[in-house]
Amino acid sequence: MERRITPGLAGVPDAVDVVVVGLGITGAGVALDAATRGLTVLAVDAHDLAFGTSRWSSKLVHGGLRYLAQGRLAIAHESAVERGILMGVTAPHLVHALPMLTPLTDAVPPAKAALTWGGLHAGDLLRRTAHTTARTLPRPRRLNTTETLSLAPSLRPDGLRGGLLAWDGQLEDDARLVTTVARTAAAHGAHVRTRARVTAATGTGVRLRDELTGEVHEVRARAVVNATGVWAGGLDEQVRLRPSRGTHLVLRASALPHTRVAVMVPIPGTTARFAMVLPQPDGTTYVGLTDEPVTGPVPDVPVPSEAEVDFLLDVVGSALAVPPTRGDVVGAFAGLRPLLEVAGTDATADLSRRHAILVSSTGLTTVVGGKLTTYRRMAEDVLDHVVDRGLLEAGPCVTATLPLAGAAPAAGLRALGAPPRLVRRFGTDADLALSTARAVTGLPDDELIAPVSATVPVTLAELVFAVTHEGAHDVDDLLDRRTRVGLVEADRAAAEPLARRALALARHAFRTL
Repeated sequence: MERRITPGLAGVPDAVDVVVVGLGITGAGVALDAATRGLTVLAVDAHDLAFGTSRWSSKLVHGGLRYLAQGRLAIAHESAVERGILMGVTAPHLVHALPMLTPLTDAVPPAKAALTWGGLHAGDLLRRTAHTTARTLPRPRRLNTTETLSLAPSLRPDGLRGGLLAWDGQLEDDARLVTTVARTAAAHGAHVRTRARVTAATGTGVRLRDELTGEVHEVRARAVVNATGVWAGGLDEQVRLRPSRGTHLVLRASALPHTRVAVMVPIPGTTARFAMVLPQPDGTTYVGLTDEPVTGPVPDVPVPSEAEVDFLLDVVGSALAVPPTRGDVVGAFAGLRPLLEVAGTDATADLSRRHAILVSSTGLTTVVGGKLTTYRRMAEDVLDHVVDRGLLEAGPCVTATLPLAGAAPAAGLRALGAPPRLVRRFGTDADLALSTARAVTGLPDDELIAPVSATVPVTLAELVFAVTHEGAHDVDDLLDRRTRVGLVEADRAAAEPLARRALALARHAFRTL
């Protein structure tokens, strides 16, 4: 029987090979890498899976085009390689190709259009050097005005000269990727615990407080990895970060009707930065992304500023026939990027997104920086570093060829008979999610897979499975992280009764086992 993600510290081991602190994408990746190398692992988070930066991204798996434009060839290539691994091997059920359209308007004069077109071809070269096929990510294309408007009818037609179409990777959901990586780590033997706060850490152990009971546990380890992102300085005061805030707006898809592609709108005064309109599979559209320096204490949940909301609406609205207004904004979210402080650099947009591995005076290993796309490589580098220091003996990294829970090629997913939403979110585990919900609740399938409403596609089956197999402890876990209903307050209110019902049904089943 597979080990499951568990809230609290009941039954936690006294000693393991590796303790991982933080269960965002980096920490979950480190836990999986260590467990699949044959090591004993305890991975903990004070809150929940994907509580921090990992749930506030653009939900994109980038190929490194921006880094290529900045001359950062190594990280650009690394990003393209990791994108190919996610799309082709480890998570093809969660990552799909997204067409991305740059409309050629008055804001993109011919010289800038030529530069952008050259950049897209350079990005395609990255794709080829990463051995990602054109079947997975098609080559860039020039479009005429008619083709451009057919893909994005909301664009302003006057002054439109056509468009440039390229492709990148898009996630079903960033928090879903974190949960899937953590589930896979648990299936390979890792102890994955939420509501477990580290109050002290060295290179050889941690002191933990169970946030459900208040009990304190000491756990010894041969290596301790600090993967807490923007909170890394709380465990190692030598870590110096310059967080930047990235804000997104949430709109109903109806605000930009029939838009079938991501739309890239150049940010005035820049050469390689864009605001993005990103259609989502749940009937919403995201508009992002800002890059604002942040000072002071790091909040648990960052809040977008009014200025960022206005900025995004203004930039995107300049390209649209009917610009979205404040009234179209049904939600907004912000995340903090854990960027390393670099002397002589003022703008956070200029700081490198490459990860770094640091060792404290007590031997605590900290990994910071990086980005969601390259999480697997970050984890591999951390474990290699720990092994090279002689702290552990372990086998080679296998995660580049290890499919995550539910992974299957597109053809295999299409052949599944499970409900499409469950297939999108769980892949080949869709039948497991549904059969688990049947067994736990005794309810018929029609009731288990019925959406909350026409605008809230969440089902009882996935909520029950989140409790039984994914460590969800309360309504916030279910609506804010296992699903993303919480991004829209009205949808959250509509789904809350179903979330409470799922918790009650699952807990009743646990009590009767």
